[in-house]
Amino acid sequence: MRALFAAVFLSCFAICAASPAQMLDPLAPKPEASQAGNPLTDPTLSPGVEMLYQLDAKFSADTAKGGGPAFVAWFAPDAVTLANGKAPVVGRDAIAATATWTPETYQLTWTPEGARMASSGDMGVTWGHYTGTSKDQEGNTVKTSGRYMTVWKKQPDGQWKVELDASNDGPAEDCCRLH
Repeated sequence: MRALFAAVFLSCFAICAASPAQMLDPLAPKPEASQAGNPLTDPTLSPGVEMLYQLDAKFSADTAKGGGPAFVAWFAPDAVTLANGKAPVVGRDAIAATATWTPETYQLTWTPEGARMASSGDMGVTWGHYTGTSKDQEGNTVKTSGRYMTVWKKQPDGQWKVELDASNDGPAEDCCRLH
């Protein structure tokens, strides 16, 4: 699993961060420009990076509203998910079999904090922070949170779909379990 994650990460890194002049969107802001405030409202974003932020925000909003089925609708047929301590899940059908939650039983939201678009304009990556909220057997609210990375690819029909979604839970903290 670690080897697969490392290969995916290195591929994404090669696509999105190899040579700024060759691979990154040449109009993307310098790192200090997007660190000043909310990247979703940064007026210096390139159109490609802005589109990735909008895709990611819509993906999150749809998931919050529609639960697992809405989450799965964003994935390409051959997509992969990687999660803490779990085997990779390969293919939209397999992902759908694991994403059966409803918004009433589990609320998953996230906020993109960064994005890069490949110079080809047909692939990009977003990353940020996610929060999941559910109830334990006693009815207490349980929150999980962590980091995520989503690899986006423009499909032959022109739609953008998730090719890879990876998450890494943050450290367990007392603040994340509410009574």
